[in-house]
Amino acid sequence: MAIGDSLTEGLDDPGPDGTYQGFADRLAEHLSTLTPGFRYANLAVRGRRIHHIFGEQLEQTLDFAPDLVTVHAGGNDVLRPNTNLDRLARQYERGIRRLLDAGIRVVMLSGHDTGWVPVLRVYRGRIAVFSMHLHAIAQRNGVDIVDLWALESLNDPRAWSVDRLHFNSAGHQIVAARIADLLGHPIGPRELWERPWATPYVPRPRILRRRETRRWAVRFLVPWLGRRLLGRSTGDGRLPKRPHLTELATGLLEAEEHRQD
Repeated sequence: MAIGDSLTEGLDDPGPDGTYQGFADRLAEHLSTLTPGFRYANLAVRGRRIHHIFGEQLEQTLDFAPDLVTVHAGGNDVLRPNTNLDRLARQYERGIRRLLDAGIRVVMLSGHDTGWVPVLRVYRGRIAVFSMHLHAIAQRNGVDIVDLWALESLNDPRAWSVDRLHFNSAGHQIVAARIADLLGHPIGPRELWERPWATPYVPRPRILRRRETRRWAVRFLVPWLGRRLLGRSTGDGRLPKRPHLTELATGLLEAEEHRQD
């Protein structure tokens, strides 16, 4: 199972039918080729905060009692300047311990480095502090953690959507390959997540980057800040895309029926 927010839901990685895939779906598809009768659910919803993820998502996960859960949580909380990161980490650890007490293997994902992103780099220190909390939680509890901050390939703009907040298809593939490698079932060679591009990234001239940043601010940053001020989220009223633990092929059909309802 996968629990979390927009990154785990799969924004911005459209599949052949136009619906979002993401690293969790890509990982599940890979693992399903190795395990007969493999079942999968993805409870993640964009905009969800830790009290949602370690609330209703956690309770549903415990009811299903899966063998493995991936957890990416906290990003939407950390980006709120008034959030107490120490308190947030304690809430996170309580959720992780409940999963472990139920005999579920957990793979945590840390925060990623926003140092390369204009404007968003202001959050870099808060993301780093919370990621250190996550490493401490993983160490104390013997939990595997994928360090997204350490993935140099995610510092390449080619791994990111135009909104600069979500992975694109290449970024999701990098994360899926890294988790699969940690689980001991690699999707392919390490180059898939260490060096996915044959050539280094060549930045555009500075004047063009400034224009891109201005366009990005108008299209994405201002609406995002507006939702924060109003206490709204793009996930309001949205349900998980794969709410039931089912065999993957069956789950794809059920998820489509669920969206149509």
